[in-house]
Amino acid sequence: MGLTEAEAARRLADTGPNEVAERKPVRLHRRVLAQLTDPLIMVLLGAVVLTLAIGDHPDAIVIGMVVLVNTTVGVAQEIRADNAVSALSALTAPHARVRRDGAVRDLAAAVIVPGDVLLVGEGDIVAADAELAEASAVLVDESMLTGESVPVDKDAGATLSAGTVVVRGRGVATVTATGASSALGRIAALLDERREPTPLQRRLAALGRILAAVTLALCVLVFALGLVRGLPLGTMAVTAISLAVAAVPESLPAVVTLALALGARRMAARHALVRRLPAVETLGSVSVLATDKTGTLTEGRMVVQHVWTPRVSAELTGVGYEPEGEALIAGRPAEADELEPLTELLTVTALCNDATLHPADDGASGSRWTALGDPMEAALLAAAAKTGCPNPEELAVTRPRVGEAPFDSLRRRMTTLHTTGEDRVLVCLKGAPEAVLDPAVLRDHADALGAAHREAARLAARGFRVLAVASGLRDDIPSPVTEAETGLALLGLVALSDPPKPHAAATLASCRAAGITPVLITGDHPATARAVAAHVALLGDGEETDGRVVTGADLAAGRVADLTSVRVFARTDPQQKLDIVEAWRASGAVTAMTGDGVNDGPALHRADIGVAMGARGTEVARQAADLVLTDDELSTVVAAVEEGRRVYDNIRRFLVYGMAGGAAEILVMLLGPLLGLPLPLRAGQILWINLLTHGLTGVAMGAEPASPGAMRRPPRPPDQHILGGGAWQRLLVLAAVVTAATLGAGIAAQALGLAWQSVLFLALLAAQLGVVLGLRVRLFTRKNPFLPLSVLASALLGLAALYVPFLSSVLETEPLGWAGVGLAAAGVPAGFFVARHLRTAFHGTRPAGASGAPDLP
Repeated sequence: MGLTEAEAARRLADTGPNEVAERKPVRLHRRVLAQLTDPLIMVLLGAVVLTLAIGDHPDAIVIGMVVLVNTTVGVAQEIRADNAVSALSALTAPHARVRRDGAVRDLAAAVIVPGDVLLVGEGDIVAADAELAEASAVLVDESMLTGESVPVDKDAGATLSAGTVVVRGRGVATVTATGASSALGRIAALLDERREPTPLQRRLAALGRILAAVTLALCVLVFALGLVRGLPLGTMAVTAISLAVAAVPESLPAVVTLALALGARRMAARHALVRRLPAVETLGSVSVLATDKTGTLTEGRMVVQHVWTPRVSAELTGVGYEPEGEALIAGRPAEADELEPLTELLTVTALCNDATLHPADDGASGSRWTALGDPMEAALLAAAAKTGCPNPEELAVTRPRVGEAPFDSLRRRMTTLHTTGEDRVLVCLKGAPEAVLDPAVLRDHADALGAAHREAARLAARGFRVLAVASGLRDDIPSPVTEAETGLALLGLVALSDPPKPHAAATLASCRAAGITPVLITGDHPATARAVAAHVALLGDGEETDGRVVTGADLAAGRVADLTSVRVFARTDPQQKLDIVEAWRASGAVTAMTGDGVNDGPALHRADIGVAMGARGTEVARQAADLVLTDDELSTVVAAVEEGRRVYDNIRRFLVYGMAGGAAEILVMLLGPLLGLPLPLRAGQILWINLLTHGLTGVAMGAEPASPGAMRRPPRPPDQHILGGGAWQRLLVLAAVVTAATLGAGIAAQALGLAWQSVLFLALLAAQLGVVLGLRVRLFTRKNPFLPLSVLASALLGLAALYVPFLSSVLETEPLGWAGVGLAAAGVPAGFFVARHLRTAFHGTRPAGASGAPDLP
């Protein structure tokens, strides 16, 4: 029966949730302190002290305001990113099967309490410490607790530890300890939960160090030139410090963290849960998608359509898991004597079965029967009900199970033992035809086995998944159970259909358009794999592609020289999946691998992106994966790849924009004096521009939508530099244009007798705002209203620096007339049109088959 819901609720209130103690939240004062100890911010604080020492109070106020705003924005972005990651962690929390009030339920592991009856099977992660009450060939991987790589057999009475993985078998256990009291909780208390930076963040940090060194050298040059021209030492020191801070996009780490976290949240909204933040950036580089068949390319809702026995064969009607339909022979309902061999076969499949069917909810419109367990076994239960077999509850009483040898990927068959009323033992076996139609297993004549082999091949060629079924009687219960797998009688074959999803072919076509190579890796029959691959147009016809279906036997025999030339693999085992993934990675590809079983765990770990099915996948697959698909749709992987490309493109676009602006500021300060502009910008003015460009508009750039051509171009090479692909050339051109527009406005204003420094200040801001608008891929999109709003806000704050008395006094600017504003505003179209043109420049050779402008950042 298990606990009642009321008792479970009471115990949950007493013991607390079944969770390892969460990482303590970072306190606000620690976040602020971390921001203030950033090297660039410390330089600014030093500048505040220096300006106060020399009596330059206006610049001290401006620099202090910049420090305050930068710290506030940085802390806010950190909190927002942490909240996004925490929300994702909650969505990917593990589940477990528990018996409560006499019914089996799928519950979040957090609500499990001591005394709960836990049902565990292959692929489950044990949710809490428990003691096995029943065990059938249970084998547990305890390496995460003990470090021992060899799985351990567990019998009734043995202890299961939280966090360990059931790699084989089935068991029922009573929970003894949860949360911090469990073995996993005691170890977790000793762990260091520091979050590591993502690979992209590390690359950007390295780039930042190089930029800082170059910038500091140039700022020292500006400082020296100012002293040569006779400018005050204090003024030039503060100006050089401010220029150094403004030239480096110091908000980049925060922008990257926020972009990755928000990208992960957008993926969650599209049914893709990111379990590890670096996966967001890696998705943009995926070039190979290795997918399984059942439930990914196919519907995953199996139904038995054909049953063959040596005496008769029949078609079964009905859809889904509803036990409604009938057996037809030659188009007519089967007679009673014709049903007998069908009923005998399907009764054996109902006994050799671990799935359960749940009736439709009468109170819900459109509700359907649902299954808990393997979809194939659920379809066998539905077929048994259609032909009048006893229901599972009745079979559990009349023929109770007394032993089993669970299915595994090496044996490819499952055997159960049941007692009968005649004190004998019924052996029930089902499995792949190759594993069952074997003289070592069956006692049937060779002619009968040959006929069964031919029928199995014929059904597989039609795209069916085929199972062979056998049974026999014994006088004893052998140990191990596998000793019963001999001398059995063949009952027949079951053909299950799992039709391809309607959009599978279009999804694979989208992959190819994006430069992603789809590869099918399945454990099914080669003929079934070929039929599905042909239906979804996966088998290639190009010279570089091997159009044949390669089997695991071919791989084991070494008959395939180049694994990357094959697109369809059948009858593969877990090690061969691993070999295929490794072959693609060795060729330089970035691989995404889908999986749902415990045996997929190694390949999911080894692939660059492991993708697990959220609805039908095992718990161990979900926890091993980088990405969990809540809808089990392959198209969701494609959507996640698009989101990954969007995030990376936006980060690169911000980098080009921010570094071009910083380079322009240095060039203005270097070249201005040579053109008769003694001190082009004051320290406060530099920092004000930096705040408006890197702060407001820079963060808004991270929310830009994906470009229309994002999925019509090949993936970026994983080793490409962050400024590769023409980004650094565009950066230099934009810096030169912004510099020219700014100095041109300043020189013209000087010639006209206007307040040239104020004109130059406004022109530098205007040109950079023109650039940020010009870099937009979708110029008039409404999907990111924050960018145009931030540009407008920056422009208004730039004008406020001239016309608001307090800002004008601390920034040392002067109000301008229409002529001065017009000169400065000319920087907007200059920056805008050049940035629009550069979007399609410096990209090299276009990939074949691509269309439209290459919308690269």
